[in-house]
Amino acid sequence: MPIKYLLPALFAAGPALANIAYVSNERGNSVTLIDTDTLEVLRTIDTGQRPRGITISPSGHELYLCASDDDTVEVYDPKTMELLHTLPSGPDPELFVLHPSGNPLYIANEDDNIVTVVDVEKHSVLAEIPVGVEPEGMGVSPDGKYVVNTSETTNMAHFINTETYELDINTLVDSRPRFAQFTDDGAKLYVSAEIGGTVSVIDPASGDITKKIGFEVPGIVPEALQPVGVRVTGDGKTVFVALGPANRVAVIDGETDEVVDYLLVGQRVWQLGFTPDEKYLFTTNGNSNDVSVIDVAARKVIKSIPVGEQPWGVVVSPD
Repeated sequence: MPIKYLLPALFAAGPALANIAYVSNERGNSVTLIDTDTLEVLRTIDTGQRPRGITISPSGHELYLCASDDDTVEVYDPKTMELLHTLPSGPDPELFVLHPSGNPLYIANEDDNIVTVVDVEKHSVLAEIPVGVEPEGMGVSPDGKYVVNTSETTNMAHFINTETYELDINTLVDSRPRFAQFTDDGAKLYVSAEIGGTVSVIDPASGDITKKIGFEVPGIVPEALQPVGVRVTGDGKTVFVALGPANRVAVIDGETDEVVDYLLVGQRVWQLGFTPDEKYLFTTNGNSNDVSVIDVAARKVIKSIPVGEQPWGVVVSPD
């Protein structure tokens, strides 16, 4: 596989390595690797066509990438970035989520209105689950009992029982839901609605919406406040929401679910990813072709890192 540039000694034997942030570049057909200690780009490798969703196994041994226009999931060795194999994905895989155990993988297939369940060890499809129109967002409960898919056109969050592959709950949210994120204790589910301009706070036990969070930024028209990616700190006390073309990340008090701050980042901020210690939060900025680094404790943007063309997703290797 072509390598655009490489630090040859990066993976040589020696002291423990820093964590790596992996950024999928949708239009660049590539993944950029960033050292989370130095906040410098290590290298960029070529991938399949239109890479979007990206995640890593709990062990850190396999990196998964949605090659959307190739209708496949590519699996890489995160240390060498060698392509190990591909997985069946169904058409146009966009986002996915791993079961907390590391297997199986649940994939949103936007064109076919299904969620495909794939055994990552046997490389086989376990199920194809019909959901709403244009499925995208994927979240999994900490106990692994439910996977939540959001359908952009049906405007629902679908609670999929991971034992029966049945839809146990369907929750109507605002227009064009894009992402679903549980808190680590499983007590809350946050679902972003890009066109609706809100984040719904959902009680996972009932599927009921307990609150809707709206956004207001002086000088920004409401139509530009488009929530997409969502991440929650492990203690549940802080929620970060990427606001798309508003070029802001909203900071929300996780106890009151009230917005407390807005951080200016790059253009068209899309997805978010923490370092394992939650020291930093990385944001992918699709129109400025960079990643913003947020100091989580200080709630301050400390650096912008140029990456590939139209960065889309980001994941950081586990400790």
